[in-house]
Amino acid sequence: MSTAAVSTVIDTSPDPDTLREHVLHALDELKAKEVRVIDVRGKTSIADTLVIASGTSTRHVKALADEVVRFVKKAGMLPLGVEGQTEAEWVLVDLGDVIVHVMLPRIREFYGLERLWSVDAPAADAAES
Repeated sequence: MSTAAVSTVIDTSPDPDTLREHVLHALDELKAKEVRVIDVRGKTSIADTLVIASGTSTRHVKALADEVVRFVKKAGMLPLGVEGQTEAEWVLVDLGDVIVHVMLPRIREFYGLERLWSVDAPAADAAES
C-alpha cells in the first residue's frame, strides 16, 4: 500500500500594505526624493498602489530601483518585472499590487503621473463647493 504525499502551498508573499512599507523603507534607505504614494484601487485593476519617487541622477535612479528589488526579495517576493534599467531615466518595478516608478525629476515632470492618477481629485473639490 503506497501513501500519497500531500503538499500544501502557502502563499508567503507579503500583503499589499506590508509590500508598500518595504518599498518605502527601501526608497528611504537610499534617500529618494519626493516620494508619493497613490491609492489607485477603484481606478484600475493593474495594481492597488503606485509609488512614485525621484532620483538625483541616472545612477541614483538605478540604485533606488535595485534597492526596492533587494528589499522585496528579502521579504520573500520576486518582482514581476523591472523595466528601464538600461537608460535609468525612468525605472518601473512591477510588484503586482504595488507598482514603483523611480524617475529623474525632468522625466517625472514631463509625464505627470501624479496628475494622471489624481485626475478626479479637483472634480471632487468643485462638487463640494
